[in-house]
Amino acid sequence: MPGAIAGSIHDGDTLAAIDMGSNSFHMIVVRVTLGQLRVVDRLRETVRLGEGLYGRGKLDPQVRDRALGCLSRFGQRIRKLPARHVRALATNAVRQMASPRDFLIPAEEALGHAIEVIAGREEARLVYQGVAHVQPPKRGQRRLVIDIGGGSTECIIGTGLDPLMRESLQVGCISSTRRFFPSGKLTRQKWQAAFHEVAGQYQQFASSYRNLGWHETIGSSGTNKAIGAILAAMGLTKGGVTAEALPQLRARMLEASHIDEIDLPGLTDERRPVIAGGVLALEAAFAVLGIERMAISKAAMREGVLYDMLGRGSEHDPREAAIQALTQRYGIDESQAARVHATALRLFDQVAGDWELGDDDRLMLGWAARLHEIGLTIAHSQHHVHGTYILAHSDIPGFSVQEQRFLAALVRTHRRKVPADAFDALPERLLRPAKRLSALLRLAALLHHAGEDEPMPVPRLAARGSVLGLHMDPDWLEAHPLLRADLEGEPDDMAGLGIELRLE
Repeated sequence: MPGAIAGSIHDGDTLAAIDMGSNSFHMIVVRVTLGQLRVVDRLRETVRLGEGLYGRGKLDPQVRDRALGCLSRFGQRIRKLPARHVRALATNAVRQMASPRDFLIPAEEALGHAIEVIAGREEARLVYQGVAHVQPPKRGQRRLVIDIGGGSTECIIGTGLDPLMRESLQVGCISSTRRFFPSGKLTRQKWQAAFHEVAGQYQQFASSYRNLGWHETIGSSGTNKAIGAILAAMGLTKGGVTAEALPQLRARMLEASHIDEIDLPGLTDERRPVIAGGVLALEAAFAVLGIERMAISKAAMREGVLYDMLGRGSEHDPREAAIQALTQRYGIDESQAARVHATALRLFDQVAGDWELGDDDRLMLGWAARLHEIGLTIAHSQHHVHGTYILAHSDIPGFSVQEQRFLAALVRTHRRKVPADAFDALPERLLRPAKRLSALLRLAALLHHAGEDEPMPVPRLAARGSVLGLHMDPDWLEAHPLLRADLEGEPDDMAGLGIELRLE
């Protein structure tokens, strides 16, 4: 699985994180030194990918070219880094595209590395990780982190390194400016109407957030930094944001009749076209959540991605905790899951070399094996279909959208005939490993179909291209006629994977 990191990250390794935001693309390159991250390089370009969306998720060709040019320049810097040391994440703008694949294929070619799309709540988790690692909160205190991007706003309450609540809103500096002030005209009436609509989005979770409470508020990303700098230049704060200062900033901004005419100290020409939407999003957050003061963080999602990579490269992979949580939440039979898991990995190890499968593929197969019966919580009939929906649409911390779809495809195809569209949601680069892992999961699940803890002779598996040769002890099979019948019917069902199963 490109993007996933199995195995350890060593001292001296170079890592890179790319954050493809709706407003700006960022890349940070670090070297791991004594377990810490030392920044080697930072690159940033204002791409305004979200600005290029029109109609029903179509992307303006000029903005597309601008984005690909930026990724090409980033790629020149990290071209020689191994895939497991690079993680590139796309956020709200790509999520809103009518056909993300049409953009991602040339984008990956330009960057030279895989690009993952993440959901809003996963974006929120990574934002919190970045802020918490760079500016650790006081012991036992809860913190509210607000990240206003180009297309979305993330609000997270956490303690220590752990997020407790995560929300993502379709409110950002670009999206809100375009939505509420499409002509660029600014009036108090337009502002008031926009404020009420944005405030309504925060109201959806305001009560639960206030009930939990927090001790301090931190703002991250460019919009919050820009607002903090403007307030400092106006002499209203020392770089943070306060409830008293925001209305003064808004009043000063609305003195301009058009966005192009906004004149604020500390406001850059680059930030001027989108500052109205950013101030709107922040003022609504202050009002609805009852925030009095917000400090500005030096960190953002890209730092969170790097620390997440360290976790993936150790025994603290956040995805493992998510798998365990799903197992408990859906009451999965852990004994049966363990049997299928052990056999699936045993089969994997026999063919991994011939099938060019790596450590990351082994992780995904193992997780799919542990979750293959997750759909039983809904119904026994078609439980593989129910499980597919759960895995594709749940909030699973640590997983990108592609990783969730990969797991969902394995669960969908682990039994019965393989539907023609089972892998349509996956990018081309993941089709072959997905189909091969599906074949291994199918065999493991079939061999343990009875759900009994009876000792079983070790199956022998050999791979030759698209041909799988399976050998089982003939005497043992003779004593298990139902299993033998299932195995004899499996070659027809597995043909949908483009794999020929031969029973030897």
